[in-house]
This record gives sequence, structure tokens and C-alpha cells, in this order.
Amino acid sequence: MFSQKCVPFLTNFCRRSLSSISSIPLEIRIVEVGPRDGLQNEPTILPAATKITLIDQLSETGLQTIEATSFVSPKWVPQMGDNSEVLQGIRRKSGVSYPVLTPNIKGFKSALAAGAKEVAIFGAASDSFSRKNVNCTAAESIERFRPIIEEAKKANVKVRGYVSTVIGCPYEGVISPLAVAKFVDTMFSMGCYEISLGDTIGVGTPGTFRKMLNEVVKVVPVDKLAVHCHDTYGQALPNILTSLDYGISVVDSSISGLGGCPYAKGASGNAATEDVVYMLHGMGIKTGIDLDKLIDVGKFICAELGRQSESKVNRASRR
Repeated sequence: MFSQKCVPFLTNFCRRSLSSISSIPLEIRIVEVGPRDGLQNEPTILPAATKITLIDQLSETGLQTIEATSFVSPKWVPQMGDNSEVLQGIRRKSGVSYPVLTPNIKGFKSALAAGAKEVAIFGAASDSFSRKNVNCTAAESIERFRPIIEEAKKANVKVRGYVSTVIGCPYEGVISPLAVAKFVDTMFSMGCYEISLGDTIGVGTPGTFRKMLNEVVKVVPVDKLAVHCHDTYGQALPNILTSLDYGISVVDSSISGLGGCPYAKGASGNAATEDVVYMLHGMGIKTGIDLDKLIDVGKFICAELGRQSESKVNRASRR
């Protein structure tokens, strides 16, 4: 074991090394998606009070962005049926953003009425995936976002864009990096301040991520990009690390790896926030997050769900 006196030296050494040999950022912003992307894919429907407690606890960990809920029809996503109650019930902490997903203009107006200051829109680079989810092509789906962006500008509300299936699709297989770049370019041109690249079914590897990013960074500035990796094949951390090589400094993750895509083989969840933070801190990269507090939040929500944490770090801390 290293002595505590060695830690500052090693951290400073790592930072100097990172800054001198690569474009890896010295600081990363984590976008916590557990309360929305995580819980909406969990079979257990939690009461609003538990979700509010989860978000309030996450707010105390040092996270700067916590995706709170989704303004979708409870008919299709019953886990998010209490969206207004949750958004209005949380204790908003200064310096923390609480974006919500708004798939259509009706959802956007409901979110605005509930006090949303930032929203997210969601599209797929795959036509097959888009048809399955929203009954239209990828190009047609993006046109549905224009009214949301126009209304958001009027209300001074920030809009974040999600692009799913950036590596593979459960219906048509491998997705062309050029198709991803075209979709990202359109979404950014429409007015999204940031685009999150989602490996929805978790089939990506560092090799396929590089091929995709090589095309995407040609059309959108790297400081406007984020990555959203699922861990279906255990590749989330390697893919995040690959993205850092390109200078990407925003990473989506979910507390204790909650969630998962129902179309993915094995239905594994998102990259676990605890594991991402542990890796970044070990590299000397700042996140502003208290890992011990984060681990406690993971234990809390997994107990509420009656399930084991998908975070290796969280499991190791229980020994």
C-alpha cells in the first residue's frame, strides 16, 4: 500500500504527465443520468419521495449535472410518471444543473411549467432504431425537435442533444461513423449546446469508438461533445478512456450502473459513476466529486431497488 504522504505526489505527477503527453483533459464533468436513464429502465417503480432523496443526496457529492427525470407519457414510461412532482420536490443546490428529457413539444411545455432550466432531446443515428422507437426515420425524428429548440430559445432554456446507437443497432448492426457525424452535425447546427454520443447497446470497443470519433470531431468541436457508454460487454471504461484521448471532457454515467437498454443482449446498464470517478481520480484527473459520498448514495439506491450494485468499486467497498 502507498502511504498517504505519497498520494499528493502521485496525483501531481499524473497531472503533469497527462498534460505533457496527450490531449487528455485535466478535469472532467460527470453528467449523472441515474435518476432518469437509470431508473426508467429499472423494473421497480420507486415513489417520488425516494427519487427526490436520491437526487438530493447526489447533489451533495460534488456532481455538477444531475439528470432529474423525463417528461414522457406515463403510458410508455411509467417509471417517470411523477416527473413534475420530482422536479419540483428536489432541493436545488447552487452550481448544480438538473436537466430533464423532453422528447416532444408537449413534454417540453410540461417541463417548463415544472421549472426546468435545461432540457435534453433524444435521437438515433440508426433509421431502424428510430422507426422502432418513434415510428419515423432518423432524419424525420430530428425535424420534430425544431419546435422544442425554438421554444427553448424563447424561454432561455439550454438544450442538450443525445445521439443513440452511435456504434451499433440491435436491428441493423454496425452504424456508419459518417451517418453518426451527419446526425451530430445537424443536431448541433439546430442549437444544442452539447451532444452526448451514446453507445446504446454497449457493443463499442476502443477501436470502433476511434473510428466513430474520427468522423464526429471533424464536424463538431470536441468541447461540445460528451460520451454515454453502456457496459454490456464490459467496454464502458475502455471506451471512455479512448474518448479522453480526443479531449472529450464530459462523461455520462449512472450511479451504481443503474439502467440498461432493453434491446441490448444481457441488458447491462450504464457505466457506473463510482467506477468512472475511481478511474479518473487514479489518473490524477479532477472531477470535484467525493467518491466516498458517491458510494454511499449507490448503496442507498440499490437498497431501495432491492438489487446489487453493478459498480465494481461499490461492491469492493462493502468488504
